[in-house]
Amino acid sequence: MRRPNPTTCPPPVTAPGGATVPATLDDLISDRSLGLRPACPSADLDREVSWAHSSELADPTRYLDGGELLLTTGLPIRATDPAVYAGRLAAHGLAGLGFGTGLGWATVPAELAAACERVRLPLLEVPERTPFIAITKAVSAALASDAYTQVVRSDEAQRALTTAALHGAGTTGVLRTLATLLDAWALVVDATHTVRHAAPRGAGRRAAGLRAEVRRVLARRGATSATLCADDGHVVLQTLRLPGRGVLAVGRATPFSPVDKQVIGSAVSVLTLLHARGGAVARAERDLRAALLELMLAAPGAGAADIAEPLWGRPPGAGAHAVALRRRDGRTDDLLDALEGRDRRPPFAAARGDAVVVLAEPAETEAVLRAAAAWPDVHAGVSDPVVDDPTPAAAPGRTPVGQAVDQAVHALDAAHRRHLPLVRFGELAGAGLHELVPAGDAAGFAESLLRPLVRHDEHRRGELVESVRAWLTHHGQWDPAATALGVHRHTLRTRIDKAARLLDRDLDSPGVRAELWFALQV
Repeated sequence: MRRPNPTTCPPPVTAPGGATVPATLDDLISDRSLGLRPACPSADLDREVSWAHSSELADPTRYLDGGELLLTTGLPIRATDPAVYAGRLAAHGLAGLGFGTGLGWATVPAELAAACERVRLPLLEVPERTPFIAITKAVSAALASDAYTQVVRSDEAQRALTTAALHGAGTTGVLRTLATLLDAWALVVDATHTVRHAAPRGAGRRAAGLRAEVRRVLARRGATSATLCADDGHVVLQTLRLPGRGVLAVGRATPFSPVDKQVIGSAVSVLTLLHARGGAVARAERDLRAALLELMLAAPGAGAADIAEPLWGRPPGAGAHAVALRRRDGRTDDLLDALEGRDRRPPFAAARGDAVVVLAEPAETEAVLRAAAAWPDVHAGVSDPVVDDPTPAAAPGRTPVGQAVDQAVHALDAAHRRHLPLVRFGELAGAGLHELVPAGDAAGFAESLLRPLVRHDEHRRGELVESVRAWLTHHGQWDPAATALGVHRHTLRTRIDKAARLLDRDLDSPGVRAELWFALQV
């Protein structure tokens, strides 16, 4: 009968970054009170032990998860080939086999030791004085100690991160604390892949290699995370509100333990709270910019630029461009985040409906377009330069900035219709009037207006559509138009009169002629 024997807990093993891991076989051997001795010369004694379990079954694997230290008095060896037995345990992923001597076997059977050596299954001799329950208690105590250490470490890490935030260190201070706790590097990247903060400072260069994974993480809705394994180490990515969506990336050469990931989660919570107040202020500022933009568009003497100047700098005036941006889903927050997150002072930008309107100096316009191009579904329209005074043809009450914004929105609508990323207002005149009208509306108008002539030509040989086209092409002159058609001018007169009756319109009216010409072009 084995006597109970008090055991001591093996000291926790410290991993990189301060994390503790469960006891290993070597830790159990180091506990002299257990008296365990390795019986397999080349055994891997660094294996972690998830539990200790005793069984005398020839095949106990159906009751095991893998990672356990299996304890036996040797009964299975009398009924089973030692090679089959050892191979079965190794294939199931056991941490090792503890063989009790002094009862059924005086020593560890040589055949079993050789079999364990072949399959690389660690084999420990358990002396008669050591009850199996003592080994189970030792493993249990080690696991409990490890769990407690992890809780304490997670709590201490959260306190350190919170202290960094409360003491005014800001986001960079929180990242420095996180990097120190995990012996890692950390950085925050926004939706445009711009590095907002990094610790240590040189960690920012790692963002380029993470672009594809950051893009995939940001594409998912809600909070999400990913763990990457690469040649140069391990990286954890976790979404973050900046405000606006961003990603916290933390990396190092060694894998991250579950408690490490809890610490990273704590950092995300602290950073979210740190930015919460800033997010409310940012939303208020955006609402104010939107209101000031509307004031600039409609009320030239209201002093909107004077109000904006101390907050964001004076909005650009003559010579500047208006840029209108729109995403397919109509969301504006990401576009504003991209513009506000640029290193230089951001341009004056505000949401207007489902679009973002930007007032930018000529040198800034291309930078604005590059920042918005981070999303492939963005369409952009750019105005002509803002003029000093409204043009005579401007709508009453529209300021020069208002005219530029109107131009940018017209160009944006044209870019959307043509499925182009960018259209400049100056390009619209050369594209023709029909490009300014939605294709469906233009086609419907042309079909409705020309239907009487088309039906006539389908049932009779009147050739009215081509006759009207030739007559309008030659500005209503009979002889050149008749010559182009190859008919007598009286024949052409008869056809045009017929067309006028069918259309029930006065073809001498310039407006009617313009409508007909537009319909024929469509």
